[in-house]
Amino acid sequence: MSDKNWEDVLDKLETGEVRAAEPKGDGWEANREVKEAILASFGDGKNTEYSGIYDGFVDKHNLPPRRFSANQEVRLVPGGSSVRRGAYVAPGVIIMPPAYINVGGYVDEGSMIDSHALVGSCAQVGKNVHLSAGVQLGGVLEPVGLSPVVIEDDCFIGAGSVVVEGILVKKGAVIAPGVTLSKSIPVYDCVNEEVLGKGADIPERAVVVPGTRPMSGDWAQEQGLNVACPMIVKYRDADSDASLELEDALR
Repeated sequence: MSDKNWEDVLDKLETGEVRAAEPKGDGWEANREVKEAILASFGDGKNTEYSGIYDGFVDKHNLPPRRFSANQEVRLVPGGSSVRRGAYVAPGVIIMPPAYINVGGYVDEGSMIDSHALVGSCAQVGKNVHLSAGVQLGGVLEPVGLSPVVIEDDCFIGAGSVVVEGILVKKGAVIAPGVTLSKSIPVYDCVNEEVLGKGADIPERAVVVPGTRPMSGDWAQEQGLNVACPMIVKYRDADSDASLELEDALR
């Protein structure tokens, strides 16, 4: 891949013209060309020393931190946050320190990225999403065909939650503090009394809390051991909508 090609892709990622993943049917599909271009930029990059406000840091010369101006309508609060080249941040987004948005990441209008939150490489965040303090959205660059973590519009992700391995959280879902969502952990829907299975999409407007289930095997059961699992305990109603309403004054 030529230098011009990945530079053009990174430019278009920053304006939102292209994305690392796109909606397709009931799910999302990775954009292989975009992810390949990002990987090519790493290959062509050379380590360089940064100066000025980034004095003492060393990274690829072609993937520097982004800088914003007031007319872009992004509020990047001082204190150690960074948005890497090739990441899109829409007008109305607030980034509290310290937070990090990696290359290929996409954060749509009105969302808040709170302190110690990570938007990993190629992770997609919709409109009016709140990533609470300490939330980790894993990055998925390789394999290129694997869809990244996607958080759709109007979701609330509670403090300290971890979403990795290409999990899709659908519109309006609420993830309580301390929930881990990955391809290796089944999701239990206590409302509909079904197991959604490992790596399942989180349904629209689902409220997910951390739970436990007994471990299999005689010895584990004799010891009374349990393993953590996410549980859907309800679906959003008017009361839960009111408690999660974003304050315009903060924006």
